[in-house]
Amino acid sequence: MAILRFRVYWEEDDQVYRDIEIQAGQSFADLHNVILKAYEFDGKHSATFFESNDRWQRNRAISSEVLVNKKDAPALSMIKTPVTALIALPDQKFVYEYDPVKNWVFLIELIGVSKDEDHKRTYPFVLRKEGIGPSQYGIKGMGTDKMVEMEEKYDLGAEEMAEGFSNEGEGAAPEAPEESFTEENDSGGFE
Repeated sequence: MAILRFRVYWEEDDQVYRDIEIQAGQSFADLHNVILKAYEFDGKHSATFFESNDRWQRNRAISSEVLVNKKDAPALSMIKTPVTALIALPDQKFVYEYDPVKNWVFLIELIGVSKDEDHKRTYPFVLRKEGIGPSQYGIKGMGTDKMVEMEEKYDLGAEEMAEGFSNEGEGAAPEAPEESFTEENDSGGFE
């Protein structure tokens, strides 16, 4: 079965993104759930996908509130619509809006299609997380597990973590020499 790889950018910072793999037959509801998981959102609010063009303009909607696809309906159902049904271009784009009150917006781009499925993975699968995502309800801090991960990544020992900043360069700064000015007299010469 084909695997679709999407990059899901947070609209406010394109350095924050998640790469997600999903099977061809899975629905927009599956994509919706894995995006919430990848960005650590709770899933208590409605959401809508929009087909999009290269300028991220919103077109046909795929909504979490629509349960059945009907002919000429303004929106499709996330549950009933497979993602592949709306893939028309090799770099297909979607806009994903979550929680209409807070208006979280994510930009989704198809970045790859693979014929090979990894049988060790459960799809949809979060392949890569880049950057610290937004906090749904306030300030997102770095948890203890993230600190341990950072410590291991940069090989920081407990001593370096406890010390913080070094004292290098601290102390009294040398005073700048005073400048002396001479005044120009009326004849154009200096005194």
